[in-house]
Amino acid sequence: MRSHSLSLRVGGLTRPDLQKALAVAGVRLNAHAETLLENAVFDTTEAETIDIVRCSVSDLGLTRGASLPRILGGAREHGLLPCPPVTGPYLRLATPDQATAPDSVMSNGRAPTGAVTVASEPLRVGDDYPRGFYLRVVDGQPWLRGYRCSDDHLWSPEDRFVFRLRPGT
Repeated sequence: MRSHSLSLRVGGLTRPDLQKALAVAGVRLNAHAETLLENAVFDTTEAETIDIVRCSVSDLGLTRGASLPRILGGAREHGLLPCPPVTGPYLRLATPDQATAPDSVMSNGRAPTGAVTVASEPLRVGDDYPRGFYLRVVDGQPWLRGYRCSDDHLWSPEDRFVFRLRPGT
């Protein structure tokens, strides 16, 4: 699981500078990502370097899939933490070489193929507000997309997440 770890600098840019950096990098956003980027958390963030790791739901021992609260709990059992809420845009900028998804289906009630979801705590309570970000490349175009889901939504064992490594591990 730790073979996909990466040190990532998150925060430090003003919201306009972050939005400009995404635009210059050619990153496309959906409406949910735009909503998340309007959150005040992007106004007050200090820069920090975090270590992150990518793993599947089944890597966490959840071989039948699981809800997001169970995935976060399973991650904690493996010493993994949710990422800071600002991680998605910085990870998108840091990983321009993400593989292109095998299809171009953007939304169908489950994580799209080729998506990497950034595990983070929700910025607001409620199923109508976007829960977080995921990264995907479609037809060579990098995307930063926000998503919504309820706490009882079942993620598949193959769905991939990015978590923060507990400092000192």
